[in-house]
Amino acid sequence: MVDKDFALNDIVQMKKQHPCGENRWKIIRMGMDVRIKCQGCDHSVLIPRREFSKKLKKILVKGEA
Repeated sequence: MVDKDFALNDIVQMKKQHPCGENRWKIIRMGMDVRIKCQGCDHSVLIPRREFSKKLKKILVKGEA
């Protein structure tokens, strides 16, 4: 599986949008799992890295290094 090049503080777009209607998420924690926070309602979700890679559509904004 090809690992997409995402990093901490990136704003990403997922394949499915959040129930609040927003489709922009910020990566706030990385490890075995990835924690992302909805940019619309500030709800955070913890997803296994492998599942996150499958559900990631594209990186919208690269986070500051």
